[in-house]
Amino acid sequence: MSERERTEKLRAGLAGRLGEIWSRTVEIRELHQLSGGASRETWDFLAETDGGGLRRLVLRRDPPGPGRPSAMGLEALVLRAAADAAVPVPGLVDKDASGAILGTPYVLTEFVAGETIPRKLLREPDYTRARAGLARELGRTLARIHQIPMASVPGLSDADPLETLRAEYDALGEPLPSVEIGLHWLRANRPSTREPVPETVVHGDFRNGNLIVGPDGLRAVLDWELVHRGDPMQDLGWLCVKAWRFASAQPVGGFGTREQLFDGYAEVAGYRPDPAAVHWWEVFGTTKWAVGCRGQAERHLSGQTRSVELAAIGRRVCEQEHDLLLALGVPVADRPTPEESIAADLHGRPTVGELVAAVRDFLRTDVQQGTEGRLSFHARVAANVLDTVCRELAYGADQERRHRGRLDTLGVGTHAELAAGLRSQLLDPTDPAVVAAVRAAVTDRLLVANPRYLDHPT
Repeated sequence: MSERERTEKLRAGLAGRLGEIWSRTVEIRELHQLSGGASRETWDFLAETDGGGLRRLVLRRDPPGPGRPSAMGLEALVLRAAADAAVPVPGLVDKDASGAILGTPYVLTEFVAGETIPRKLLREPDYTRARAGLARELGRTLARIHQIPMASVPGLSDADPLETLRAEYDALGEPLPSVEIGLHWLRANRPSTREPVPETVVHGDFRNGNLIVGPDGLRAVLDWELVHRGDPMQDLGWLCVKAWRFASAQPVGGFGTREQLFDGYAEVAGYRPDPAAVHWWEVFGTTKWAVGCRGQAERHLSGQTRSVELAAIGRRVCEQEHDLLLALGVPVADRPTPEESIAADLHGRPTVGELVAAVRDFLRTDVQQGTEGRLSFHARVAANVLDTVCRELAYGADQERRHRGRLDTLGVGTHAELAAGLRSQLLDPTDPAVVAAVRAAVTDRLLVANPRYLDHPT
């Protein structure tokens, strides 16, 4: 089915469903899929009734393939419960956890005006006033989320987060030495060894990018698909993960300080969060996002959802490995200047690197600038991927030579053997020589995948 046919099928399904709910004839206008969102589809549209009424709505639904009906049902429940707890959320219009109505499970909500794009929120002058108070406001909002009665959202998962993370990581079949170091630290420093915190409703993905913000401040909390029960400090730690700062020096989503976040939380919760516990969850969240990026790429690699965006996310794993090592106090000790590979003589010019660069430039100019919406977005992603390819063609041979030297020094033959040695503790995850080798490998990968990330504030 073509994209156009799929869109028209969705248009007809929405018109029929809303007509049934409202007992009116409904026309769906300006239906389009929003950019981004690697795990779910988000569609924006206008619904016009035969009486002249016009409402702007937002559809979030699972993509084709194996879905998680229970997750969509929980999301609908928690939207109602959150509204009752004075948490700003979009109004719920309709839901279907079965997939029988539109082909996959969905939630349908009212449109909330505002901005969600992190870089705009962090840089544009329209949001200067909002930014000034947002870290504290987010603390208050999280405290309200954690006061939602768990009885109002039955069926919340309470699986052990560290065991779940380990299982998700193992299922990928690609061991990462940095993740092994992170998991070792998490086991050794788990907050449950101190005074336990009572379980609450946990949003699970509360971060910059899942918030609607206006010039006046927070307007809505989005993307409740990972809601569960657990330690409330998980939400605070996730909000502080470096990936969600988008190159800002401020740790709380790029908006403010941890102290401001804790102050806001204490205003509503009546107690101040333990900084050590929040730091543990920040390390956990960084490790989880490293595994999550690789999991997103696996959807592409397995053929489940072929997507240049998902493929590109796989090369972002090294960004999270870099952040994980920073969170564990392991800075970049050396930033080598890679030697460029010698161009092959047989095939002449344009070299393979020059051919890739030509395709990249075509995507950036003719395609990205000549289109809009998802196609323009994916053209930009594809051009960025080809930047990575160009750098690997130029630097890969030299980096591989140095990588082999590091492995030989540690007495292992491959990246996977190094990870296995760390897991079994035949290699000590705290040994400075081992950690230095892992850090050097992560830095090399980042120099190919996204060298500018090394310049982001720590």
